[in-house]
Amino acid sequence: MSELINNSRSRKEKLKEILLQIHQGGSTEAVQHELLLSLSQIPYGEVVEVEQELISEGLPEDEILDLCDAHSSVLEGRVDLSALKPVAEGHPVDVFRKENEEIRKLTNSIFALISEIKFEPSESITNKLIKLRGLYNTLYDVDKHYQRKEYLLFPYLEKAEITGPPKVMWGKHDEIREMIKGSIEVLKTTEMTKEEFVAVAELILEIAAEGAKEMITKEEEILFPMTLDILTEADWFEISKQSIEIGFCLYDPVVTWKPEWAEEPSINESQKSGSHIQLPSGSFSAEEIMTILNTLPVDITFVDKEDKVKYFSQSAERIFQRNRAILNRDVRHCHPPASAHIVDKIIDDFKSGRQNSAPFWINMGGKMIHIEYFALRNDKGEYLGTLEVSHNITPYRELEGEQRILSYK
Repeated sequence: MSELINNSRSRKEKLKEILLQIHQGGSTEAVQHELLLSLSQIPYGEVVEVEQELISEGLPEDEILDLCDAHSSVLEGRVDLSALKPVAEGHPVDVFRKENEEIRKLTNSIFALISEIKFEPSESITNKLIKLRGLYNTLYDVDKHYQRKEYLLFPYLEKAEITGPPKVMWGKHDEIREMIKGSIEVLKTTEMTKEEFVAVAELILEIAAEGAKEMITKEEEILFPMTLDILTEADWFEISKQSIEIGFCLYDPVVTWKPEWAEEPSINESQKSGSHIQLPSGSFSAEEIMTILNTLPVDITFVDKEDKVKYFSQSAERIFQRNRAILNRDVRHCHPPASAHIVDKIIDDFKSGRQNSAPFWINMGGKMIHIEYFALRNDKGEYLGTLEVSHNITPYRELEGEQRILSYK
């Protein structure tokens, strides 16, 4: 036992020494070589302990953030995950991992498109810049992935007195968010030369995508193994139940996970057995209102006053497909970049009170689709959000005469 303790202490001291070399300006490649010679596989728990020790020894937070990416790069593939606990489909960690698969695919697409644009003639890059902005709009969906970590997962680590790593990771989340926002903003200008694009790509675009991609490694090799060791099944069940309030990132879980011992109903079951909702003109249960909304021959999507998508109906024949990954997403990021200015205009007009509705109609797949946005206001006239109602009106345009005798379709 003493030999194991001594080996652990020796590994941690060596790891700390190596990480501090990076902090003092050492070459990442040289440090990786030394790591390869000095250490084989490093238990993830020891990596966490070393990071916690560096913080407790007074290394400033901003310097820890700078060190974070470098030491992740050095440690990638060197962390021992042989004792990693398995998880069932739909478990919060399973959902995080599947979201990471989508984030990885998206960042790969971003890097591929950046590379394409770099080799395009300046006069033909506009359309690809618009497409690239769309990819960064989609990438900002990582915000929900990060929020579930920050508000649902990190509190359990803090209860276990593990405060350093979550604090550092949260700081990296904020950096990545700002870089993605900056990328979206700079790509609003599609009239840029090739030289300007190359500079922008190096200064912000590639850094933003790389940050999101590197966060996957931090989670897969450190965060998830650590939390699976520390959290109980009851803790994970609480996280699972609350996850839908924040929403999912680029992936909609197929299975709602619930431990075998859990008596509390799942999210889907609670929708059916919910209490009555009382309104001035009547009342209904959660099951009844859900069924009513899903039976209406229209698609309904609700966007709250903070411009976040909060609800969509699930009728049998939806016009525009939706999945729960859009919940709590900024509505601007749910539309093509080319139409983002229209969304901004509608929201601004609704919030200012200049308009109360905005109708559109389009031909889609041989059908005439009517789409209308309505400003929602309370009795005081205060803006509550926007309701999008989409309707296939083709059958109504074809009506003639009257039908007064009962005749089913």
